Order: sequence, then C-alpha cells, then structure tokens
Amino acid sequence: MTIRALVLPGGSYRHHAPHEAEPVVAWLRALGVEADIFRYPVGMAHPAAHDAIGARIAELRGAGADRVLLVGFSAGGHAAGLAALRPADATRRVDGLVLGYPVVSLEKHSHQGSSEVLLGDEDTPARRAALSLESLVTAAAPASFLFHSFDDQKVPVEHSLLLSSAMHHAGIPHELHLYPLGGHGCGLGGDLVPWTNACAAWLAREGWLRDGSIPA
Repeated sequence: MTIRALVLPGGSYRHHAPHEAEPVVAWLRALGVEADIFRYPVGMAHPAAHDAIGARIAELRGAGADRVLLVGFSAGGHAAGLAALRPADATRRVDGLVLGYPVVSLEKHSHQGSSEVLLGDEDTPARRAALSLESLVTAAAPASFLFHSFDDQKVPVEHSLLLSSAMHHAGIPHELHLYPLGGHGCGLGGDLVPWTNACAAWLAREGWLRDGSIPA
C-alpha cells in the first residue's frame, strides 16, 4: 500500500511558516511516512488554495497513492480541513487529517487575517458559512487528530472544539488533544505541547505506519 502525506504550514493565508514545514516533514519521515510540503497559493481569495490542494491530491492518487494524509497548522489546518471536507470528486478525497490549532470557523471566533484573504471582496454570511469547517462535516469525513492550546490568543481553542463537536455528532472517529499552555504556532510542540507522541500513537492505530508500530 502506498501512503503519502502532505504538510500544509500556517501563515494566515499570507505566507508559509517555516517551522510548520520542513521540521514536520522530517518528523513524519522519521516515523516512516513519505511526506512532502505543499505550499498552497497565499494572498489569494478562495478557491485558489482549495483548488491547488485538490489538484495535488489528485496527482498523488494518479501516481498510485492508496491513502493520503493531510497535516495542517493554523490557516494550513483550515486549508487541509476544507480539502478533506469539500473534495471536488473522488480523486481529491483524503483518508486522514492531522490539524494543529486550526482555523475552523469564519462565523464564530473568526480569525481575521485568514478571513480577509479567503473572502476577498465577497464577505457575505453565506460565503462565511460555506468556508466554516464545522458546517461541512458529514459522515464521509476522514478520521482526524486535532490538537490545540487553551491559551491560544490568535486562533481560540473554540475552533477545535467546534470541529470536534461536529465530528462527534457525525460519528467521525477522531481525537482532540488540549493543552493548558502552548499559545499559537507551537509547531512540533516541545515539552509544553507533546502532541507528536499522541499523534504518532494515533497514526499507528490508524494504519499509517508501515508495521503498525512507532519507531524507537
């Protein structure tokens, strides 16, 4: 079975945060997961990033990928979630999501920077709803791993809580890990936010690691 992971760094849809790119790819590869960074379009209104991510997923499928995992942080978490929850067709579907402190809602606790870029000149209630992940969860959503810190002042923890609640009600298997400290943009987390340990265990249980075990 061919497994591929795409890492989508955050940056308010304005840039790509370096510490959420190469270091995350290195961590996944150390686990035995073939991973690459996908630098989706920034500074452009929806659907620029969404279309580009979908096209890249379709390329991976066309090249023989049996399972595709998206790993996104902050705005990259929103981009990953949107790609997973609103695929244009079966060639763009994904099989798993790892979202770190993701932007989820453009309606509640909205992240201004991401909203401004995504909405462009079309800031309407209908458009905000259409881009809010908690409104897009269906029974077809992939298994997911979410993590967030309670003291995040840029993207409040309510974003992950909203998405987790929607997934719970839709019966989607997922994990939500919450940490008291860590702020926003912690990347690989370190001692305060040891999400990588929990995520590696989740990846093993979900069949993303070659022999089902975590490398020593």
